[in-house]
Amino acid sequence: MQRTLTGWHVFAIFVGCFSVIITVNLTLAFQAVNTFPGLVTKNSYIASQSFDADRAAQDGLGWTLDTEVAGGVLKLAITDTAGAPVNPKVIKATLGRATHVAEDMVPQFTWNGTALTAPAPVQEGYWTLWLELEAADGTPFRRRIPLHVDEPAS
Repeated sequence: MQRTLTGWHVFAIFVGCFSVIITVNLTLAFQAVNTFPGLVTKNSYIASQSFDADRAAQDGLGWTLDTEVAGGVLKLAITDTAGAPVNPKVIKATLGRATHVAEDMVPQFTWNGTALTAPAPVQEGYWTLWLELEAADGTPFRRRIPLHVDEPAS
């Protein structure tokens, strides 16, 4: 005996398909919101009020940054306009992925005479170093430095 396709069957198929689509969309949206690493600033308007002055003060330092991760070591070499190495006070530093906070780490920098170095047992891929430094004259220096690691730490 052959069954016929009725309006109720078509309605059930329609509802079932859209239920799957809506469930998948809600699951993906929920995961995207829950894994977002967070805000850069709580109030962008307030942060914008001093942005130009902060940038001018940072540019006035004349610092050049050379950052790399190799062999499980993060190296941050800072030089001034004369090319002399600079050893600033590290206020805050975070090395992590841009997409999630699960692998974030706080590098423990030490001065080796020419650069700040820290152990960085990271895997291959794209990483970001968020820095907050202070110059000898008290000028705050903030940077977000994208890094690409070609070899994992051994």
